Amino acid sequence: SGVPGGPGVPGGLGGSGGPGFTRRISGYGGLDALLPERGVQLARAFCGSEGTLGVVTEAVVRLVELPPAPALAVLGYADEGAAADAAAGLLPHGPLTVEGMAEDLVPGPAAAGLPRGRAWLFAEAKDEGAARSLVRAADALDAAVVTDPAAQRALWRIREDAAGTATRMPGGAMAWPGWEDCAVPPRRLGAYLREFRALLAAHGLRGTPYGHFGEGCVHVRIDFDLVTPAGVGRFRAFSAELADLVVAHGGSLSGEHGDGQARAELLPRMYGPRVIDLFGAYKDVWDPRGGMNPGILVRPARLDQNLRFEVLPRTGPAGEFAAEVARCIGVAKCRTDRPGGPAVMCPSYRVTGEERHSTRGRARLLHEMLAGELLTDGWRSAEVAEALDLCLGCKGCRSDCPVGVDMATYKAEFLHRHWAGRIRPLAHYTLGGLPDWLRILDRLGLTRAAGGLARLPGAARLAGLDPRRRLPAPAAQPFTRWWRGRPAAAPPRDGAAARVLLWPDTFTEYLAPGAGRAAVEVLEEAGLRVNLAGTGTGTSTGTGTAGPGDGRGARTGRGVCCGLTYLSTGRLDRARAVLRRTLDAVGDTGDPVVVLEPSCAAALRTDLPALLPDDPRAARLAAAVRTFAEALEEYAPHWRPPRLDRPAAGQTHCHQHAVLGDTADRRLRERAGLTGGLSGGCCGLAGNFGFEPGHYEVSAACAEEQLLPSLRRAPERTVVLADGFSCRTQIAELAGVRARHLAEVLAEALREQR
Repeated sequence: SGVPGGPGVPGGLGGSGGPGFTRRISGYGGLDALLPERGVQLARAFCGSEGTLGVVTEAVVRLVELPPAPALAVLGYADEGAAADAAAGLLPHGPLTVEGMAEDLVPGPAAAGLPRGRAWLFAEAKDEGAARSLVRAADALDAAVVTDPAAQRALWRIREDAAGTATRMPGGAMAWPGWEDCAVPPRRLGAYLREFRALLAAHGLRGTPYGHFGEGCVHVRIDFDLVTPAGVGRFRAFSAELADLVVAHGGSLSGEHGDGQARAELLPRMYGPRVIDLFGAYKDVWDPRGGMNPGILVRPARLDQNLRFEVLPRTGPAGEFAAEVARCIGVAKCRTDRPGGPAVMCPSYRVTGEERHSTRGRARLLHEMLAGELLTDGWRSAEVAEALDLCLGCKGCRSDCPVGVDMATYKAEFLHRHWAGRIRPLAHYTLGGLPDWLRILDRLGLTRAAGGLARLPGAARLAGLDPRRRLPAPAAQPFTRWWRGRPAAAPPRDGAAARVLLWPDTFTEYLAPGAGRAAVEVLEEAGLRVNLAGTGTGTSTGTGTAGPGDGRGARTGRGVCCGLTYLSTGRLDRARAVLRRTLDAVGDTGDPVVVLEPSCAAALRTDLPALLPDDPRAARLAAAVRTFAEALEEYAPHWRPPRLDRPAAGQTHCHQHAVLGDTADRRLRERAGLTGGLSGGCCGLAGNFGFEPGHYEVSAACAEEQLLPSLRRAPERTVVLADGFSCRTQIAELAGVRARHLAEVLAEALREQR
């Protein structure tokens, strides 16, 4: 039999890698299945042809039965090469799979839970005994055997997320596919990886290999410059040298995904001219007109032809947006069809099951819009608008997507440009302008009248909203008016107590002031000095009549606002104006800012500095933002909350999951004796989303995934928690249950203790 890269004869097609090497996928790698001595297996020869021969309309496949109780051996090694060297030695012991990765793909907290080492093998076995046999054979620095299914899932998630982690280099540079699945015989893998790393360094490139070490298949994304002529030239030169390196180790240019356009030009380096001619003749038998996926495998296009960035804008705002959209590399973690755990992404896909409503599908449509080849209407594209319409803006993809796609931000940018210079949907003016309307009603003394009108039949329809929704009614007394009229608080026992600024967001100010009053009560009970952001520089600990300087005087200007409703409707110019006004009102006090509404806290922490990157005050305010629980934990660490000793149910706000984190909240609930975890996912109301026409069914279906079932399962005396106003509204409308902010629950418990 011939050798790869040698003269190449048909019988030598199976010689690549030697006996037992199962990862020869490149070219028509299954062609030798047509040999008489191999049974003339037509279906096997057809597999892997990458659409160049025909289309499979029906297939019968053999399935492998999974063991009932698999165990996972996690093996630590000094480096990636040592792990690769060890992988082949495990194969005689019959592992189900052997996966490898090094520390540059493992986040710090995750690495802390792994065995000692800087690279690891995850070897799955049929049961615990088989896993311990793997450990004895592994010659590892350290090892652990994991039998608990939940713990195994957590470890496998590290490996699964590597597909996304590998797309970003330290410092944020993007890394790209093209050489993501080369394979060599497992016994050669360690030597191959060492030479591969040296080749990367010689070309000034970076990549982070991982993959199926037990089968010699390596996944990697490399930080190619695919935009400039010099970068593309380096891509070509590196590709040629890497192909030669793979062949020198008896490997296959593709071990899993196929060659596509990225490697088909290099197939002669692996097979030689006679086999390449045979490939051409084989294709012509099936596809004499050459219409099936032309330019792939046979008579291929150049590997640097048709690069995806050639058609995208490269400069200006559109170029920046294109770079963000390019984050998505198709991992498809957004296509989960079952909710579970704290994850949120992607609620609209789980409801509709349609690719265009997944994070990946939307990113792809945005790419096509920017390219302008298939979607030719640019920012006015109806197809993109339709796909983004059911994006809830939950930001779940920001944290759950391995590459951090932020579709809520992309949607805001698209809506900003899509509606530029045109009349928007009525809901963009009603709910999108909610802070303005509520402030005007308050100043005109019409809040009570507005509350009555909101309850009238047809009010929602007149406001451009779904008629099945009820308009939120304004409170009789805004939060800041209560603040100005309340007696001055007693000075804290500790004169050096920290001062915090409580943020009077629109929802707390006009729609749910009870949460604000409760937060003041709890924060002061914890010994903190409280002032309201944007109302002066004093504190709530002054004495005498309220007045300027003690934090209880008249509100200055138009108050403060995070711009959330303008962001969610894509009114970015208005959002910037509101945020600039807010920065003027807040000033630079240096005090931590406590924000009760998770969506507002997320907007201030992430969207504010992104929208106003040239204003240093924006970054300072973003860094000062704390959630209610974070403020208590950081600035009143010795305070003991009241004990409730009751079960809790509800939902962690999707923006809290995605941007803020809920670690402090979980600890505070635990210290207060609130047992049981909150559900994940998204409530489905999502600010303005659930109110808009055409969204009700999707909104309700999202709530039915986790939130509503968790409330129905809740035992008696359960405390229903939801820090977000939207979440509380959705729970009240769909479950008929009153949910409360954690501050309200703690304040009530404090009053009962007195």
